[in-house]
Amino acid sequence: MGMNRDDLASRAIRDDEAALLERIELDKHQMYGIAYSYMRNEPDALEAIQETVCRIWIKRHTLKEPRFFTTWTIRILIRVCMDTKKKQLRERPTEDTSQQFDVTEGIEAALRLDMAAQVKLLPPKYRMVITLKYYRDMTITEIAELLEKPDGTIRTWLNKALKMLRFHMAEEEGERSYERANERGNGSSQSSASD
Repeated sequence: MGMNRDDLASRAIRDDEAALLERIELDKHQMYGIAYSYMRNEPDALEAIQETVCRIWIKRHTLKEPRFFTTWTIRILIRVCMDTKKKQLRERPTEDTSQQFDVTEGIEAALRLDMAAQVKLLPPKYRMVITLKYYRDMTITEIAELLEKPDGTIRTWLNKALKMLRFHMAEEEGERSYERANERGNGSSQSSASD
């Protein structure tokens, strides 16, 4: 006989470690997906989840409503990921992590890579909203709950993030077109000079 999510969360709040672990087990795929989308590699994602579980156990008494266990857990996980990324930047400021993507063949993969690189350049609050909306398939309301912001604020952040992405992608495409034109121009002038 399995307990429901809220019952497990209630027992976890009351110091039942087994219930806490069982309740976290129900959210493990969502937690891993979010951790991986932030950390961009499996070891760091798993370490972030481990730190999150420790913090959940320490802070279990602060959760007032067991029905909000998942939202509360994800909020803690996101904070752990953000703290870890900040720490990594302080420790390794010259390391280029923009190329840590799983690149497959084809144009779609190149576009995904460009988009992921552009998303990474967004300010943290915009990057978070884009990640949760498009990579984690969360609704505006779910994101608003998770980040403890009004729906309107999330819509505004999402709008601004999308505008920034469009601008940067168009700007980058313009630079590529300019470079291709210069390469063609240089190539033809070099061949005529050697004639």
